Amino acid sequence: MVIDKTKMQNLSDRLVEEEVKGRSLWADARKRFLRNKAAVGGLIILVLVALFALFGNFAAQWSNEELDFSVMGNVRDAGGPSLANGHFFGTDDLGRDLFARTVQGTRISLMVGIVGSAIAVIAGTLYGAIAGYTGGRVDNIMMRTVDILMAIPYMFVLILLLVVFGRSITMLFVGIGLISWLDMSRIVRGQTLSLRRKEFIEAAEATGVAPFTIIRRHIVPNLLGIVAVYATLLVPLMILTESFISFLGLGVQEPLTSWGALISEGASTMNYGTLWQLAFPLFFFIITLFGFFFVGDGLRDALDPKDR
Repeated sequence: MVIDKTKMQNLSDRLVEEEVKGRSLWADARKRFLRNKAAVGGLIILVLVALFALFGNFAAQWSNEELDFSVMGNVRDAGGPSLANGHFFGTDDLGRDLFARTVQGTRISLMVGIVGSAIAVIAGTLYGAIAGYTGGRVDNIMMRTVDILMAIPYMFVLILLLVVFGRSITMLFVGIGLISWLDMSRIVRGQTLSLRRKEFIEAAEATGVAPFTIIRRHIVPNLLGIVAVYATLLVPLMILTESFISFLGLGVQEPLTSWGALISEGASTMNYGTLWQLAFPLFFFIITLFGFFFVGDGLRDALDPKDR
C-alpha cells in the first residue's frame, strides 16, 4: 500500500489549522456555553419571552385598553381564562384583557431592564476604565466618589427622582441606569489595573497612542467578557427594581403597565378568587428572571472556566 506523503501532509496541516482555530476564546466559550444545559434552557426561555413581547399582540383578540362590558362587575365568575370569548389569560377587575396587558407589561419590563442595564454598563465601563488606566490621584478621587455614592441608598434616590421629576418611563430608564453603574465601575477598574501593565498596552504607549484611544481600542475590548457576564446579571436586577417601584405605585402609569403593576393589581384582588390576575404576570416574571440568571451563570463559566 502506497501512502501519498503530500496528501498526508495536507491532511495534517488542515487538522493543525482546525485545532488552532478551535483555541480561540469565543469559539471555546461558545462550545462550553452550548454544553451547559441550564444556560441553553435559559436562553430558549428568553427567546420565547421576547417573541411573546414582540408578536403577542397579533394573537390577542382584545386591545390592552378595551373594556369587556359583558364581564365587568362579574369578573370572578365570568372573567377567567377562556378561549371562547378571546380572553386567553382572563380579564382584570375592570374587564380589560389580561393577555394584551401582559404582553404590554412584558415589553415595558424587558425594555426597562435592557435599557437600564445598557446605561449602567456603558457609564460604569468608561468610568472604571478611565480610573484604572489613569491611576494615581485621579483614580483615588474617582473611586472615593464612587464610595460616597454607594453609601447613599439608591432606592431612596430613585423614588426621589420619580417624585421630583414626574413618574414617566423615561425618568425610570434614566434613574435606574444612572444609579446602577457604581458596582460596574469598581469591577472594570479592578480588571483595568491588571491589564494596564500588559505588553501590548506598553507597546501602544511607546508608539505614542493617546490614552483615550488605548482605553477605547485595547482595554475595553479585553473587558467584554466580564462586561457581558455582568450585563446579563444586571438585567434581572433592573427588572426587579422596576417591578418593586411599580408595585409601590411609583412606576409606569396608566394606560401603560408592567409586570410589577400587574402583580400588584393581582395581589390586591386574589382574595376575591381571581388568582389568574396574579398567576400569569408572575409566571412570566419568574421564568424571565431564571432565564437571565441561567444565561449569566453559563456565560461566566464559558468565558472564565477557571472560576468554576
